[in-house]
Amino acid sequence: MSIHFQGFLVKMQDLQKVAVKVSIVTLIVNAALVIFKTLAGVFGNSYALISDAIHSASDVFSTVIVLIGVKIAAKKADKNHPFGHERFECVAALLLAVVLFATGAGVGYSGVNNIVTGEYKNFEVPGIIAVVAAAVSIVVKEGMFWYTYSSAKKVNSSALKADAWHHRSDSLSSIGSLVGVVGGLCGVKILDSIACIVICIFILVAAVQIFIDAIKKMTDEACDEKTEKEIKEFISGFDGVVKLDSLMTRMFGNRIYVIAEIACDADLPLIEAHAIAEAVHNGIEEHFPLVKHITIHVNPFNGEEEVNKDLTS
Repeated sequence: MSIHFQGFLVKMQDLQKVAVKVSIVTLIVNAALVIFKTLAGVFGNSYALISDAIHSASDVFSTVIVLIGVKIAAKKADKNHPFGHERFECVAALLLAVVLFATGAGVGYSGVNNIVTGEYKNFEVPGIIAVVAAAVSIVVKEGMFWYTYSSAKKVNSSALKADAWHHRSDSLSSIGSLVGVVGGLCGVKILDSIACIVICIFILVAAVQIFIDAIKKMTDEACDEKTEKEIKEFISGFDGVVKLDSLMTRMFGNRIYVIAEIACDADLPLIEAHAIAEAVHNGIEEHFPLVKHITIHVNPFNGEEEVNKDLTS
């Protein structure tokens, strides 16, 4: 006996609504920062700040990727994708991870190249406006990171998490700009290039983590142990369930698929066994919002085998 559930369109609509809201805020903030940092870089004689403004402009591309990925992921199941389109959200996260990695590599290359060639010695002494602009950028982009990251956690979105880390990379880039500007004012111009190399490492690590997380969600990896244990305990404690024979979970995008075999009294009428399976199904759906699809199979229990409710097995 199997029961399947695919009616979780509302959850995906929530994801799309949150993603659109966050993306609009991101576009507005980035546009303002690009203009502000470009003007401050030009009038403040800061090449690092102008480069930072270009970095902020690249965030617009990332935001567009998020919107496209989430929009496709929210589409209803169709003939060619009967299980839905959630994995397209992971595709968006992969693309963002690549963009983030390229950004980090670019920052690192710039720092190393300036040190090797001695180009940092030719940097002009920046103005105070460059210091103010870099400081403002750090505060704003760090605020955008936490805003986007908290929204991503609410809807368990890999793409939004990746976009959040893009904000963090921009914040780190601005820290590099600030260090460079202050270093220039103090006569230690090499600090700009050294900061770029350190920032590069942080960005590359974040990009790799995002990439690995997206890959895991696309290769049918089981859900986390804590959630799986909670599902086992929930099913085993259900009235009418004599024992839990087996439980398998897998990640489908940012959602969980559950396949469980439960044992019920062999003498129960079919309609009662079905009712127990349906109750278990509905209970999982209600208590575990990340679960998208549930299959419950009922095995007859005749009392000859020992009841084993050891959840650690």
